[in-house]
Amino acid sequence: MCSPWTIQILRHSSRCFTTTCGSQAGIKWRTENGLARSGTEYGPMTDLPDWSFADGRPAPPLKGQLRRKQERETLARRVVNLSSEVDKGMEVWREKQEEAKRMQERNKSLLLKPKGNLLLKKYK
Repeated sequence: MCSPWTIQILRHSSRCFTTTCGSQAGIKWRTENGLARSGTEYGPMTDLPDWSFADGRPAPPLKGQLRRKQERETLARRVVNLSSEVDKGMEVWREKQEEAKRMQERNKSLLLKPKGNLLLKKYK
């Protein structure tokens, strides 16, 4: 149980406590307009240097920029590898389908054929 003194301090406090998450603000609008979920994911504010030399030379990249570039390259390589694995899997699946079709045709051709009168009735 709180003391009356603590309750009085809390009552006169100017701070409001909320349970909502402030970092979620604007995500819907940003995604609807084709932007990143937050301003720190990608874009000119994170990808471009903060300054440049007076003679026009670009500034050296910062550690965060290098790290993000490396992460993007790693992700791109992984996407390419997974895509090629899917392509190979689809090719193997097609080959198996064709092989099954050939086996079905072969088994159909090995069936007994009608002879004699049955052969003549088949063509009439």
